[in-house]
Amino acid sequence: ALDAFWNDANISKALKQGLNQDEVSILASIVKGETNFEPEMPKIAGVYLNRLDRGVLLQADPTVAFCYDYTLDRILKSHLSVDSPYNTYKHGGLPPGPIYIPTRACLEAVLNPDRGNGNFFFCASPEFDGTHRFARNMAEHNANAAAFHKALTARKKAKSAASSK
Repeated sequence: ALDAFWNDANISKALKQGLNQDEVSILASIVKGETNFEPEMPKIAGVYLNRLDRGVLLQADPTVAFCYDYTLDRILKSHLSVDSPYNTYKHGGLPPGPIYIPTRACLEAVLNPDRGNGNFFFCASPEFDGTHRFARNMAEHNANAAAFHKALTARKKAKSAASSK
C-alpha cells in the first residue's frame, strides 16, 4: 500500500512541500499524534510546515509524549526539557523518525496542507470536542490558550465537586 501511495503525483507534492518521503511520514506521524479529527489534519500539517519554512522549532507536544513512552496525561513545562532528539522543543527540524504509524489521511494532509494564511499556532478547543483553535500570531494563540485553560480549570472543579457529593 505504501508503494502504491508513493506514485509520481505524491512524490511531486512532497517535493513541493520541501520534503522527501521519509520526512512526509515523520511529519504525518506528528499530525497523527495531534488529532484524530481528519478535517483538521491539513491545517495542523500547515502549521508545522509554516514553522519548518521559517526555521522555527516545531514544539510538538506529541514528540515530547513519545520521549516519555506516552505515559503522560498532559505535557507540562517541566517535561519540555527532556534530553532526546525527538524533543522538538529543544531540537530544530523534524525528529529522526516517526512517532506513530501515520494514516493515509495524515500523509495526504502533509501533501495537501492548509497553511491558513500563515497559521503558526494551535491549541485544543475549550469545547473539549477534539478540535483546535488556530492562530497566526502569539497574541491570538495566548487568547486561545487562556480560553482552554479556563475551561480546563472549570471542568476540573466541576468533576471535583461531583465526586465529593
